[in-house]
Amino acid sequence: MSNKWIISDPNIMMGKPVVKGTRITVELILEKMSAGETIEQIIREHPRVTKDAILAALEFAAGAIKADVVYPVGSEKE
Repeated sequence: MSNKWIISDPNIMMGKPVVKGTRITVELILEKMSAGETIEQIIREHPRVTKDAILAALEFAAGAIKADVVYPVGSEKE
């Protein structure tokens, strides 16, 4: 996946994927959106982040989840 908006540099946020030119992590964007924040709210709080960058962060995360990895989650019995 080629993503011009998302980079990972060991010198920035310990190598976590971030929006290029910022210290805004993909993780932070996902947390904010899962808490119900809109793209517009995120942009207001972080003016250096664009709608395209947020969508790229979502695309990056979706691609990461597609990896052949087992993600342990709680069972319905818990």
